[in-house]
Parts: sequence; C-alpha cells; structure tokens
Amino acid sequence: MARADRASQRLNTPGARRRLELPKMNLDRDTFGQFAEGFARFMGTARFLAWMSVIVIVWVLWNIPAGPDRPRFDDYPFIFLTLVLSLQASYAAPLILLAQNRQEARDRVGLDADREQAAQSRADMDFLAREIASLRNSVGELATRDYVRSELRSELRTMLAELDAAADDSRDGRDGTAGRLSSPSGADRRER
Repeated sequence: MARADRASQRLNTPGARRRLELPKMNLDRDTFGQFAEGFARFMGTARFLAWMSVIVIVWVLWNIPAGPDRPRFDDYPFIFLTLVLSLQASYAAPLILLAQNRQEARDRVGLDADREQAAQSRADMDFLAREIASLRNSVGELATRDYVRSELRSELRTMLAELDAAADDSRDGRDGTAGRLSSPSGADRRER
C-alpha cells in the first residue's frame, strides 16, 4: 500500500483525473427551446429593431455633452453602450442558433415524412402502371365497340336478307302468310 501511495505522489506519473463537479441545472429542453424560438422570433421583427433604435438614440442624446446640465452615465465614446450591445448580441446569437437548430430538426422530420410519402406514392404509381398495362393487354383480347357494331350490322343484314327472301317466297304463293313477315297489319296485331 505504501508503494501505491508513493507512486501516486510522484511527479513523473500522471495522477487520477478529478472531474470538476458543477451544479446541475434541470432545465426542460423543450421549454427552453420554445423560449429561444420566441426570443429569436421577436428579435427578427420590425418592432424590436424600432425599439432598439429608439433606445440607442435616446442613450446617445442623453449622454452627449450638448443640452442642459444633467448626470451623464456614458460619455462620448459610449463604452457602456458598446458593452450593453455586445452583451445583448452575445446572448442573442446562441439563442438564435438554438432556434435555428430546432427548426432544422423539424424540417428534417418533415423531409423524412415527405420522402416516405413520395416513396409510397411512387410505389402506388408503379402498381397502377402495371395494372393499366395488364388491362390494356386484356382489352386487346376483348372485342371493341366498333368490332361489335360491325358484327351486329352484318348479322342484321343477314337477318334482313333472310326475311326478304322469306317474304319473296310467300308472295310466290307457297306460304299463305305473305303480309305477316314483312309488316304486320293492324288486324294481325289485334289477333296477337
């Protein structure tokens, strides 16, 4: 044991690192992020710029040597004004960066969702394209409207030709129903 204590006290061997214990502050990250976004949103408004300009102008007018005698707290080089503006900028920059990082994270989530939606839409379009192609192939094997019409016309012509031939045969006297096939009269209609 004594050797280990002496070895740890030697100057040529590194000692154990001690961690610097800082007090831990439990901040809700979301609440602080919302504060940062609100602050950044406010700093990006015309109202903030107008108020900042008014404050700087009043500060300068109060501290210039012209005018009535009054207590001046920041003489001409306006060092205190420079310090206040630097302090404000040093706090504003990290808060604006935090707000930008949160917005970037939201945008990334939105882009991922858009990518997934685009992939799903692409898959749906590919499926529909395949279905349309198979329907086109099936329709190619089916009868088209013009084909059916032409077939019906030819069948109708054939039937009319047969009816005309039957009517001509009945006029010749073989069949006693001459007028009924071609056009039934009013008396025939009543009988039916």
